[in-house]
Amino acid sequence: MTSIEDFMRRLPNDVGGQPSPAFQRVDHELKPWEKRCHALADVLDFHKIISTEEKRRGVEALGTEMIGRLGYYERWLTAFAVILFQKGLLTPTQLAERMAVVESRFRADPAPDPAAA
Repeated sequence: MTSIEDFMRRLPNDVGGQPSPAFQRVDHELKPWEKRCHALADVLDFHKIISTEEKRRGVEALGTEMIGRLGYYERWLTAFAVILFQKGLLTPTQLAERMAVVESRFRADPAPDPAAA
């Protein structure tokens, strides 16, 4: 099999057997937004809006470049948005409007700087 054929058969997350830098596992406490993202995934699955399998396919559909640029939970959120757009349950405009509301709330009452404590 040529490298082009091999590349075409692999999904973006399928990196088995390929050379890579050393893997370093780093345990860290999830940030609040990451916990909320995980809870959102559970709620979407529980209500049969987006299944775990749809989420996985949605992340893979982002492609190698986006997967490489986004963090783990950023991939989930991006996939959720795309899937909800495709299902007609959310529009990009609705998402942008809601994000603006949240951003204005954050600007009005930013979280305290932990370094200042």
